[in-house]
Amino acid sequence: MFKNLIVYRIAAEWNAGATDIESALDGSRFVPCGPTQQKSLGWVEPRGEPGGALVEVVGGHLLLKLMTEQRVVPGSAVRQRVEEIVAHIEQTTGRKPGKKETRELKEQALHELLPRAFTRQSATRVWLAPQERLLVIDAGSHSKADEITTLLIKALDGLSLTLVQTAMSPAVAMTHWLGTGEEPYAFTIDRECELKSTDEMKSVVRYARHALDTDEVKQHITSGKVPTRVAMTWNGRVSFVLTDSLQLKKIDFLEDVFEDMPEIDKRDKDAVFDSDMAITTGELLQLLPDLIEALGGEQVLGATAAPVTPSAAQESAQASAAAPAIPEATDAPAMEMATSTPPWAD
Repeated sequence: MFKNLIVYRIAAEWNAGATDIESALDGSRFVPCGPTQQKSLGWVEPRGEPGGALVEVVGGHLLLKLMTEQRVVPGSAVRQRVEEIVAHIEQTTGRKPGKKETRELKEQALHELLPRAFTRQSATRVWLAPQERLLVIDAGSHSKADEITTLLIKALDGLSLTLVQTAMSPAVAMTHWLGTGEEPYAFTIDRECELKSTDEMKSVVRYARHALDTDEVKQHITSGKVPTRVAMTWNGRVSFVLTDSLQLKKIDFLEDVFEDMPEIDKRDKDAVFDSDMAITTGELLQLLPDLIEALGGEQVLGATAAPVTPSAAQESAQASAAAPAIPEATDAPAMEMATSTPPWAD
């Protein structure tokens, strides 16, 4: 049901129920793009039943679904139309449009082409766990998540959200895990990662279907490259890719998850929906606390977070000989790193 996760904490003073949310979102149901409208956003029924509820409740968890529709006009088509208009102006008036007028002509060309453009739709799920005070968005980018949270905060009176932050940045933690070969409790490191240099070259090294506990990977870290994403598996049940911005991507529920699940009639859409929702919420509500703990615990609101710098990530790699395990989280906002030379650097 979810392929990506961006996780927010809901402020304690907000406690709207499903009925309140349904009422607030009803005026913002999805309407397809008009002939000259480039983009349309709106809420649709999570179960896909026209006229159904906008807020589905399963096991105390709430699910919303935002639909986005865009008219796609190729840039080449806009340029071609602008060239035609410019040529017509030159032929009829003998003058060449300036930069400002050309920009206006681009807007004119786009407006002319929109009614003939194809539309593209995409849906994004939003999951609210009221008891845990979490709001989770199945978005592949923070810009998309920001768009959705803006709509929710505007529609739902009193809603306040903050991105979940951890005491240790994912970049520093991933550097430690790869540099030492030590996996965090309840997790295994899989066979995919991306490392980027912090210099002006911005070099990138990607590994796919490749062992990561190698001297080659450690050498990349020692030379200053910082992990930006690492594939992991939690308890043999859920695999995902962790990014340096604390996103979870490529989420996949493994076979162990389904062993104890009762069989359902695949033709019963409601039963399938409820089962998928139960699996998703049940597994992720166990995974997320373990992941936050592996990253030093959740950063307390109002505390000063330690800045993540390239040197901090490199120091993490250099600390492995003196600090064989990730230090336990403390109340201090920053984590102190040792500076001894790692054994693989000899």
